[in-house]
Amino acid sequence: MDKKKNISMAVIKRLPKYHRYLAELMRNDVDRISSKELSEKIGFTASQIRQDLNCFGDFGQQGYGYNVGELYNQISGILGLTKEYKTVIVGAGNIGQAIANYSQFEKLGFTLDGIFDINPKLMGLKIRDIEIQDIDYLGDYLKENPTDIGIICVPNNNAQKICETFVKNGVKGIWNFAPIDLVVPETVKVENVHLSDSLLTLSCLLNDIE
Repeated sequence: MDKKKNISMAVIKRLPKYHRYLAELMRNDVDRISSKELSEKIGFTASQIRQDLNCFGDFGQQGYGYNVGELYNQISGILGLTKEYKTVIVGAGNIGQAIANYSQFEKLGFTLDGIFDINPKLMGLKIRDIEIQDIDYLGDYLKENPTDIGIICVPNNNAQKICETFVKNGVKGIWNFAPIDLVVPETVKVENVHLSDSLLTLSCLLNDIE
């Protein structure tokens, strides 16, 4: 983990793409691949790929390339996918339900254990056998059920309060879909998914802004 602190966020954000493409290669029974061949598939330059992977160790062999299975396992470890994470969703609207129904997360080791919402009409309903609970019980739930990742899918005026409940009860990772930048202590990591930012980036590209 200490070594990871010295790695740029740009490199870290590219790792999931490596992981995804390597998984595809394994499904297609590809045993080894050169940085040039991987470059053609993934869209990064061969030099960029070598630089990125060298940040974490010497994975390839000159004249041989990369062992796909070994590299996949190494990157899985770097991404922390060698253990399971308990997650909780707050906000059972459209985004919260979409995340709850995405089964791929469980295959990667992210188990959904609780769903909370403020809307009384949703209380008692189930998403994939998980009953939606009243947000008032979130603090008590977290005290009794240690949780690794809190997922925030609420309007921005409620997001910071939910975040503080997570932090107070030992949640160290927050996946934030609310359109607000959360205030957290340094010991808590936040990954923001601002959908409007992504859409505006696309609109910028469509208008040929460089």
